[in-house]
Amino acid sequence: MALAETQLYAKVANKHRSKSTSALLESLLAKGFPAHIAQKALVATGQKTIEDAAKWLHSHCNDPSLDDPIPQEYALYLCPTGHLLSRLQDFWKESKRQCGKNRAHEVFPHVTLCDFFTCEDQKVELLYDTLKRVGDSFSQCFPPSISLTLHASPSYLGFFIDDSHASVLKDLALAFSSEASALADCHVKPCLKQFHLTLAHKFYPHHQKTLEQLAKCINPAEPCQWVAALYSRDMRFVNYQRLRALFQYKPQNIDELLINAGDFIYVDPTRQCDVSEGWVIGTSHRTGCRGFLPENYTEKAHESDTWVKHREYVFVTASRSSPETERESNVKLNGEAHNPSVSRSVTNVFSLQNAALHRGVLVMRHGERVDQVFGKSWLQQCLTADGKYHRADLNFPSALPKRRDSTKQFENDPPLSSCGIFQSRLIGEALLDQGVMVSYVYSSPALRCVQTAQHLLQGLKLNQKVKIRVEPGLFEWTKWEASKVIPNFMTVAELAEASYNIDTNYRGTFPLSSLVLSESYEDYVSRSSVVIKQIITACPSKGKGVILIVGHGSSLASVTRPLVGLPSRDSSAFAHMVRKIPSLGMCFCEELKEENKWQMVNPPVKTLTHGANAAFNWRNTIMED
Repeated sequence: MALAETQLYAKVANKHRSKSTSALLESLLAKGFPAHIAQKALVATGQKTIEDAAKWLHSHCNDPSLDDPIPQEYALYLCPTGHLLSRLQDFWKESKRQCGKNRAHEVFPHVTLCDFFTCEDQKVELLYDTLKRVGDSFSQCFPPSISLTLHASPSYLGFFIDDSHASVLKDLALAFSSEASALADCHVKPCLKQFHLTLAHKFYPHHQKTLEQLAKCINPAEPCQWVAALYSRDMRFVNYQRLRALFQYKPQNIDELLINAGDFIYVDPTRQCDVSEGWVIGTSHRTGCRGFLPENYTEKAHESDTWVKHREYVFVTASRSSPETERESNVKLNGEAHNPSVSRSVTNVFSLQNAALHRGVLVMRHGERVDQVFGKSWLQQCLTADGKYHRADLNFPSALPKRRDSTKQFENDPPLSSCGIFQSRLIGEALLDQGVMVSYVYSSPALRCVQTAQHLLQGLKLNQKVKIRVEPGLFEWTKWEASKVIPNFMTVAELAEASYNIDTNYRGTFPLSSLVLSESYEDYVSRSSVVIKQIITACPSKGKGVILIVGHGSSLASVTRPLVGLPSRDSSAFAHMVRKIPSLGMCFCEELKEENKWQMVNPPVKTLTHGANAAFNWRNTIMED
């Protein structure tokens, strides 16, 4: 048992336990469930219906922690509803699109009244009673509207609640804290600092101006009904990442995890170092079971996605501000008035920006390489005694391109597998279906990248119109070369003779001779930054054509981050990130011409996901006794 979990058990093991008279609990007890497990099921589902609790119990029948006495953590939030919430959600969506995810995106819009505290399962109903009584006592003095002032700093953006209304909220938080602590025998700490509603937190400083412009489009005087809501979370997974399953995965080994589409998975980032590439080990929120699962079956989820809403108290107040008040209301930034003219809808600002879009840059990892499937000794499996190539498996390419030097050079510069060729052509066809107009194509000198570019162009029906520019500067960080030598790539002339549609007149920014094994991470980042700048400069900005760059997993970060103005990651975080990028993984950047900048947006097509398909020997499998 981990030390942290042992400490949690120690905190609750000797606590006095009292019985609940809940009708829901009585129903579960009548079905034969032990009291402590029935209470855990009710708390985990917000004590709403007997059906929800029974479903939870059925899903958690194999949960190894089902008997554990660790309680949930609870928090009391004041949440906006109505038009104001809609405007805040618009801001959430667009700020994420334009500036990427920041800490505020992890949780829905709220004002913290009481931060997270623990409460034993059998005493949670006392929290509900406390919320109802305190809400009733403050219903008459709760302000009909709450004054919000926009405040900005290099790492924070949000609305501060004016002092006159903050004092009411402070009294409300203190009343709930005092009564809940006394009745439920738990330590509830009220928030007594500046009450605020966070819009953005821990973002890059150069995004501050963009975020402020978006925030000024929110009218804080929009009609709003405020709700005090009690939420809970599983205290064991507070510092874990959350993933959402995109597809169902059925375990093929005993240590793998069954997931359904929509499931949430808790993943401890500190315990992934020894996990095989492309896999993670996590705990299912739905079942409580733990095991390995393919990472490309998931996407990142928000922290609050796994929280449970228990009860809420709606403050019914007098009618909100009149139309004249709304017309006169100003959004204030650090006390300075600002009147958002024309429209307060955030989406109107976006449409103006979209009109200025010109070029796009699509950066893509190559398709499945043959040694990824058959290992580093793949070539030995395909060479006859006299050195001729033969196809030992249908996923080997049907033939290898001709090169003047030894065939053995393919060991360090492997081609695509047959599936890699299919993947590439399929992505090209998908880009064609979406009307993507590719005007320029750049490729790393690695054969797998050139082949990926070639088959992408075939899928786009552009293989006779657009030529591939081979750019040595796009090769991956040389430190990662397992062979400990720079591959002897096929020359541009050899590639052209092998029927690849190569631009033989293109001269790369970096010559092949500049690639050395002693390259530091800083040198690699600098090389990538120089290459993307040269590519952007070399491709005319007229029109709206897409520049396609086919590189390696590392290219998705090293090429796009300098383009959109983001600093490079440290080398360890960079290496961890690259492990997660699948074949044909892609990033898309679009140009905002009038603002002289680029931003990262959703790629024009989805990525390609598929499962493994192991080698099959019918004689050993079917005929063996």
